[in-house]
Amino acid sequence: MLVAIDIGNTNITIGIFDKDELIGNYRLTTKVRRTSDEYGFLLKTFLDNSNIHKADVDDVIISSVVPKVMHSFRNGIKKFMEIEPIMVAPGIKSGISVQLENPKSVGSDRIADCAGAFYEYGGPVLIVDFGTATTYDYVDENGCFKAGTIGVGIETGANALWGQTAQLPEIEIKPPKTILAKNTQTEMQAGIFYQYLGGIEYTIKQFRKEVGKDFKVIATGGLGRIVCNHTKLIDVYDPNLIFKGLKIIYEKTKENK
Repeated sequence: MLVAIDIGNTNITIGIFDKDELIGNYRLTTKVRRTSDEYGFLLKTFLDNSNIHKADVDDVIISSVVPKVMHSFRNGIKKFMEIEPIMVAPGIKSGISVQLENPKSVGSDRIADCAGAFYEYGGPVLIVDFGTATTYDYVDENGCFKAGTIGVGIETGANALWGQTAQLPEIEIKPPKTILAKNTQTEMQAGIFYQYLGGIEYTIKQFRKEVGKDFKVIATGGLGRIVCNHTKLIDVYDPNLIFKGLKIIYEKTKENK
């Protein structure tokens, strides 16, 4: 079995593969101050919940954009599972050729998303990841990561709105019933949602205009559910894309050993 882990700025997501089947999917908040014992115990609890003994796990692969948690997290895996995890880092075999100006600066989560989308859905493909930031990554028909765009995530933007405006309350981010809102809460919901949705659609259209050819659009990320059913420009919403990409990277890493 393979445990695939993505450590993001707000959440740590954990996927458990039995051969090609994703049999478990768990999430916890990213906290810098957790100890290695806490991380190891939490991971063991998730495995127990899926009726998996640590001896059943062959390998662990990790994508992380939060260096501060890695020492504790890595040590927790080594202590509780007796496995040295594989880290997605520059130079690892991913099956994706990163053709940006500074490939080493690209987040490992984006590389994993690109690998997952290209090998699952083919290319050319535009991957839209709805996370703390909203990222758009274009991979051509040859598996070359050619260009990307980074924008504000819907939750990040909303937090800035009510965090810096004294009289605006914190609200649930969800699609409004109508844009013709009549109170502060629904006015905010409508404004946040439609402004964000419009920005997504315009960005996708601009990619199509400048690329000069058609491509699939694959969306992922927990907040993607909020918008994906409200636009025809996104072909597939795949919440498990990061796990599929990490599995691809793991397999290609093993092939080259």
